[in-house]
Amino acid sequence: MSSNKKLFIQTLGCQMNDTDSQHIQAELEKHKGYVATQNIEDADLIIINTCSVREKPVQKLFSEIGQFNKKKKEGAKIGVCGCTASHLGQDIIKRAPYVDFVVGARNISKIKDVVDVKGAVEVSIDNDESTYEFSTAKTNKYRASVNISVGCDKKCSYCIVPSTRGEEISIPPEMIVEQVRKSVEQGAVEVMLLGQNVNSYGRRFSDKREKYTFTKLLQDVSKIDGLERIRFTSPHPLHMDDEFIEEFAKNPKISKCIHMPLQSGSTSVLKTMKRGYSKEWFLNRANKMRELVPNLRITTDIIVAFPGETQEDFLDTLDVVEQVKFDQIFNFKYSPRPGTEALNLKDKELPDEIGSQRLIDLIELHKRYLEESMPKLIGETLNILVESLKPNGEVSGYTDNYLQVFAKGSDELLGKFVNVKITDVTRTSLKGEVVN
Repeated sequence: MSSNKKLFIQTLGCQMNDTDSQHIQAELEKHKGYVATQNIEDADLIIINTCSVREKPVQKLFSEIGQFNKKKKEGAKIGVCGCTASHLGQDIIKRAPYVDFVVGARNISKIKDVVDVKGAVEVSIDNDESTYEFSTAKTNKYRASVNISVGCDKKCSYCIVPSTRGEEISIPPEMIVEQVRKSVEQGAVEVMLLGQNVNSYGRRFSDKREKYTFTKLLQDVSKIDGLERIRFTSPHPLHMDDEFIEEFAKNPKISKCIHMPLQSGSTSVLKTMKRGYSKEWFLNRANKMRELVPNLRITTDIIVAFPGETQEDFLDTLDVVEQVKFDQIFNFKYSPRPGTEALNLKDKELPDEIGSQRLIDLIELHKRYLEESMPKLIGETLNILVESLKPNGEVSGYTDNYLQVFAKGSDELLGKFVNVKITDVTRTSLKGEVVN
């Protein structure tokens, strides 16, 4: 098969989209002879893998594909994939007739079939890809990303994902274990397990097999020889039971960094968001994890100014931030999303200036915590996996609890675990000297 056709992929959004793009690239390489390029003008096929969660996704999509259409060489094709593709479907081609095909987030396995079919639209959210064995592609030699489920059963009122990725179906554990094993054979020492809600894993399989827990999956994956680190995202605070927390704490292969999406510290707002837990439950789970894991880093997502959020509700959020002491916060000011239940709360939306001020207040509070906590790491020696070489003669890698560290070094350190003595810090990263 000829392999002189070139493929350019632009990926927007989450880590699951990154993995989907890897699958798209690998499928097209294997079945259609495409090779990846970073130069859009050279591409015979341009794909934008879309996200429907980030700000103004539809506007961003049509702006991007308009730019692609101007830059593409004569005869090059344009395809739109991902969550916004699921949401808009045929409307994308109606609004932008130069788009050749549309493939939704639940239909990635069909990419090889539609790439040569002008006007093809595959966006069914009922399509089941849970047992499809994707061709593999890796963008990081030392880290693999593996999807463990597709879709989401949650009905969070601000989120469009269930209507773009469909109901949750777990990928069979033996397929996951085999994919991780193959990645380790190819040089990976770390795996990232991905799902919209990883710790509800195992509740539903295509073949109606018995239920199987995320904790059991972590145990099975950790048995793979040569795998040093296991990471995952995102768990749901509601499903963080004691069995899961205890496995997280005692299993040495599990990275001691966990993403716990808070969204709001107000029980009232959490109820309107349909998150299923209270402020007290979240604090209980976070505190239990802090007690069991001394070096734990907790990251989170927070939405401020959700419709109906009072100043008291916002103060509850700040209270949780002060108590949990999050190590990283992905902050968002609420904005309406088409297809979400929160659109029905339009009469309770807050003025933009209130939302903006609350976002500033939250960012400032967290910034003060980081300015106080990060310098305490100066003088400590931390073990990192070296993953990349920087142009300035430095290498970069991550600690077990996922702090980024920079140090002077060469490519001979790539893929190795080394000790680094910390000499300087910023709010988000560390700098040091290799000492082993």
